[in-house]
Amino acid sequence: MKLSVLDQSPLLLGMTPQDALQQTTELARWTEELGYHRFWVSEHHSTNSLAGSSPEILATHLAGQTKNIRIGTGGILLPHYSSYKVAEAFRVLETLYPGRIDLGVGRAPGGINNVNLALNRGKLPNTEEYPAQVNDLMGYLHGEDPKQMGIHASPRGKTAPPIWMLGSSGTSARVAADMGVSYSFAHFINGYGGTRAMQRYQSYFKGSIQQTKPLGNVSIFAVCAETEAHAEYLASSLDLAILKIEQGGIRHYFPTPEEATNYSYTMYEKQRIQENRRRMIVGSPDQVKKQIETLANYYEVDEVIVNTIVSPFEERMRSYQLIADAFQL
Repeated sequence: MKLSVLDQSPLLLGMTPQDALQQTTELARWTEELGYHRFWVSEHHSTNSLAGSSPEILATHLAGQTKNIRIGTGGILLPHYSSYKVAEAFRVLETLYPGRIDLGVGRAPGGINNVNLALNRGKLPNTEEYPAQVNDLMGYLHGEDPKQMGIHASPRGKTAPPIWMLGSSGTSARVAADMGVSYSFAHFINGYGGTRAMQRYQSYFKGSIQQTKPLGNVSIFAVCAETEAHAEYLASSLDLAILKIEQGGIRHYFPTPEEATNYSYTMYEKQRIQENRRRMIVGSPDQVKKQIETLANYYEVDEVIVNTIVSPFEERMRSYQLIADAFQL
């Protein structure tokens, strides 16, 4: 089974955005050394605790800092952008690093209206156009002229980065199947309905210029430590972070385990934490390995993407190492 990484460039206590991006770079190098298959970076706008707002630029930097690991976006929020412009950006990336680039795209425009307006020159994006955008994007990536405008996405080349459609619902799964692209379910965002979405994707898949068979993976939060007790201690900070995000709290950094341990939770907040644990895998190496294998079996995929956000940074590095060692990558 393949293991991969999703990194959101989180700001930990005392860290600056520059520190967060440097940690992402260190993590890409480290996980490549450990044997992880791919490394994706996300797109988040107008946030205080996540530094990754332009994944195509960050992916370019990371590809130059690594040698073999696949580098990609998890993902580009396509409704905000021109398919032609995205295609050209990734044709450049593919030309620089042939055979190593993934183009992950998402249908959801994001949850902040003013950001959506700023990205679209005062208008809200039309997600109903998303399937047509993906179709155009694939055509441009493969040297076609989907709009019959007498143009092509340059630079041309013999290879094209594969499109991965990211989703947390059955809607994206069906679009990915109809378009004939790969599909990644964000279990770390939605702990319900993922297996049905993946089954829908696999059942309705239609071949395309990109691929002839369905290809899927699943992403999840994971925290691993030498003991279950220490893993639970580290994961408590992620519990609190997710809770505060749900409550609309504005934070400038991800909480520490000490802060989470000293936090006074209401009964409702404790229930929410337990519910959100459906989006996480926490435990010792053997426990995490077993849970990841179970998750992959449920989804009927051979790749799981791990997203680890704990403090301090050394514990994040260690978590990825323990998981890699458990799977003998």
